[in-house]
Amino acid sequence: MTMTSTAPWTTEKPTALLVLADGTVIEGKGIGATGKVQAEVCFNTALTGYEEILTDPSYLGQIVTFTFPHIGNVGTNDEDIEDLTPAARHGAVGVIFKADITDPSNYRAAKHLDQWLKARGIIGLCGIDTRALTAWIREHGAPNAVIAHDPAGVFDIETLKAEAKAWSGLEGLDLAKVASSGQSSRWSQEPWVWNEGFEELAESEAKYHIVALDFGVKRNILRLFAGLGCKVTVMPATSSTEEVLAQQPDGIFLSNGPGDPAATGEYAVPVIQDLIKTGIPLFGICLGHQMLGLAVGARTEKMHQGHHGANHPVKDHTTGKVEIVSMNHGFAVSSESLPEGVEETHVSLFDGSNCGLRLVGRPVFSVQHHPEASPGPQDSHYLFRRFINLVREKKGEEAIPERA
Repeated sequence: MTMTSTAPWTTEKPTALLVLADGTVIEGKGIGATGKVQAEVCFNTALTGYEEILTDPSYLGQIVTFTFPHIGNVGTNDEDIEDLTPAARHGAVGVIFKADITDPSNYRAAKHLDQWLKARGIIGLCGIDTRALTAWIREHGAPNAVIAHDPAGVFDIETLKAEAKAWSGLEGLDLAKVASSGQSSRWSQEPWVWNEGFEELAESEAKYHIVALDFGVKRNILRLFAGLGCKVTVMPATSSTEEVLAQQPDGIFLSNGPGDPAATGEYAVPVIQDLIKTGIPLFGICLGHQMLGLAVGARTEKMHQGHHGANHPVKDHTTGKVEIVSMNHGFAVSSESLPEGVEETHVSLFDGSNCGLRLVGRPVFSVQHHPEASPGPQDSHYLFRRFINLVREKKGEEAIPERA
């Protein structure tokens, strides 16, 4: 594959390169931070939400190629960041655009996207045919690569090729420890309200206590819990069963996160198995879903190209309804491996892959997609109410409507 820029700004030397593990070199214009990094290249088909995507900890270890050509038009701000610890800059490590970054034109914009990328340490490249790169990934799978940016255009291409080829990739890589919070904390911020911003849930008004095991959790997940009257205690990925139960939770949440679920599962799965036995309602999203699958005896698989976008149709077998969801995962639970006593609740209508499971007769379920991301815009918010209803049932309270 050969993709070089033909844009008007092209100079004698490219200022950024994407070097794939097979030796392919793609030239472009550097944006964002300078330097180089090894990562897996994926593509995202969403038309909006680039700041949320780039700060989603599930993208740690990945370079995101946006199929939408014009990125940057709403700028950036501190309210749309998704990672819990932005000082650690958890999220995508690289980004690829077709066009130059658009100047912001939005009343919420606080910083130009290029300045924001530099501050976050995200290396970028623009000016290439992103559709051609996307088509290549669809045919060959998500490649390992090195993305490099040098304003002077000085690159040791042979070294970059060797580094891209040598990188082991995401399989077998535990990144949850990197993305997770280093210590326990409380979360009380509720969902954003138009022109009003965020409000805080007073602890005296909290009805339920949820412990969120943080494998790379997104802020909006925690906000939706708070919006349903939940005090949330966020705990590190490596927390023990005893540490979780010491919080006396009404419910337990397994968060999204990056990396190979089998690698993270080496320490997390035994804890999840213990927590299932307690009978405390348990809900998982994304990586949390995959590790719940491992905990009940299923297996996970590396996907050919993964699912990354905000236009994915998923069917909920429990209601027969189809919802449009946000996806971000390169691993999936194998439907064929689900053992007796575990039901498949959701399935992708793109490729039939598993998108949800529940344990028969137990208050435990999970989904692969991101119900907090609102592409529908609220097609999947019912899942949070479904979880709270399990908590209410255990307390002897009446259920609330799943669909608000």
